[in-house]
Amino acid sequence: MFKYFPTNYVWNLSVDLAIEMGARIGEIEAMCAPLQEAAKQPDAAGTKAFRETWSQMADKLCGLAEEDEARGRLISAGDKYNRAAIYLLTAERLQAHGAPGRIELYRRFLDVFARGVKLSGENCERVEIPYGDAHIAGLYVRAEGVEGPAPILVQVNGLDSTKEMKYRVGLPAWLAKRGVSSLVIDQPGTGEALRLHGMHAVYDSERWASKVVDWLETRADIDPKRIGLEGVSLGGYYCPRAVAFEPRFAMGVVWGANHDWRDVQKKRLAKEGSFPVPHYWEHVRWVWGAKDMVEFMRIAEHVHLDGILDRIKVPFLVTHGQKDSQIPLQWAERTYEQLVNSPKRELKVFTEREGGVQHSSFDNSANAGAYIADWVAETLGGRTAL
Repeated sequence: MFKYFPTNYVWNLSVDLAIEMGARIGEIEAMCAPLQEAAKQPDAAGTKAFRETWSQMADKLCGLAEEDEARGRLISAGDKYNRAAIYLLTAERLQAHGAPGRIELYRRFLDVFARGVKLSGENCERVEIPYGDAHIAGLYVRAEGVEGPAPILVQVNGLDSTKEMKYRVGLPAWLAKRGVSSLVIDQPGTGEALRLHGMHAVYDSERWASKVVDWLETRADIDPKRIGLEGVSLGGYYCPRAVAFEPRFAMGVVWGANHDWRDVQKKRLAKEGSFPVPHYWEHVRWVWGAKDMVEFMRIAEHVHLDGILDRIKVPFLVTHGQKDSQIPLQWAERTYEQLVNSPKRELKVFTEREGGVQHSSFDNSANAGAYIADWVAETLGGRTAL
């Protein structure tokens, strides 16, 4: 794990995620060098300083991109907007719920991200899936070199990730090259669903996952018999739960298991394990729509997979980092053990040899992501060679 801030796991996690999304090390150094003292400060003061330096770099890149646009250099402009969006998202993710200007920062990030994708000509289309009184927003990436309906992997967030983070880390591009499409969504409790529509997380993830399958079944470019589901981090709970109760999914995979999140919360109350974001307890109450800790812990009691996984009768891959400091490896082993009716189950623990040993492989996603992409392609009828 790259540790720019030796005493601050949450900030190191954010920096490493930014690198995995495509940040440049010189820009990382310019943004982080002034933050050494701020990293030791309480959350409110520290995250304000973090936001300022990372937003300033995004501003500079946007200015340079505008100069490129004026000269007709749109590909270069798109590249700069893409990195600016990474830095804006990284800054926004660390802010407290209700922090002044957070929503404005998030909306600006969405605009800059969209601008970068457009000018770069990326294989990425924004889609909106009807849900309740609003919609679930997603990023659709088409399989490459496929004639007719393609297999697809739906990809869902964890507690605090967004669809753009998952897209930028690279799994959709790796799958596209293997002949598998992707739909990366902001499900309730994450991204746009939470920030712009007030959709809180629900423990019965099949509630929204089934609506996504309904939508995919209307598309002529998707094979309805080859729809898979992947979840990262807390998605390691959402995904198995949804696959268990939505039989139309043809397979499942978790990038970081999360078998018993209720136990993790109890351990965190006892000061065990690492937090993924500052202002952690405020954040989880916001995500789940809980008015206080009593209500939150009551909700958390539902967030586990015991007594559920024997319903899964499709192939399932469980992956976990050997040195995950947020979710102990035992929970990946528990998920695997309970997949008793899966015709093709596998537990893959990423070790120092291949990298990706930290939580959901945020320390090094390349080899872990390739393993997942190959497994998905083999299972859904894609390809693993050109």
